[in-house]
Amino acid sequence: MGGMHGFGPVVTERDEPVFHARWEGVVRAIMQRTNGRYYNLDEFRFAIERMPPDDYLRAGYYERWLHAVETLLVEKSVITREELAQGRMESATPRALAPRASPPDIQPRFRPGDRVATRNIHPKHHTRMPRYARGKHGVIRRVYGPFPLPDTSAGGQATDWETCYAVEFESRELWGAGADKNDRVCVDLWESYLEPEEKR
Repeated sequence: MGGMHGFGPVVTERDEPVFHARWEGVVRAIMQRTNGRYYNLDEFRFAIERMPPDDYLRAGYYERWLHAVETLLVEKSVITREELAQGRMESATPRALAPRASPPDIQPRFRPGDRVATRNIHPKHHTRMPRYARGKHGVIRRVYGPFPLPDTSAGGQATDWETCYAVEFESRELWGAGADKNDRVCVDLWESYLEPEEKR
């Protein structure tokens, strides 16, 4: 749902606690202990994105996390649906993922200060390119990585590595003339999401 319009303002809670109920902390702990062992963070995010829209909109933050963890542990054959329903595992030796390969030596295409344009892509798979930043113009502020490309990492496929960049956008470039002209937004974007501005 990230980057979509029409869902109303973000409602903030004054002095909001980290957890509203004990079970939320338990879900966070389960996610932290299973992420990186049975699935990666991109798969986790994609599992949330695959929730039926009605379920997603009705669910709270940690309910979405719980859905993702349960979905992935069943899909990866770490647990069965029966074990999930019973609340206990039959096997004491669940399967772990193979360790992730080391990053390759990649030369960045862009440098801080370069002006870039984001590609206006609409993939059906997971991506870390937010809708609101597609087809926009910005400036490279920092160079990171390389990091696994979320678009392929989310599917559990062989990892593609790319340089990641902090790209700064003027708020009016993203939100139109009604946005404050002094505001800026930095978005972490992978190299394949970008092209030199002069090509646009």
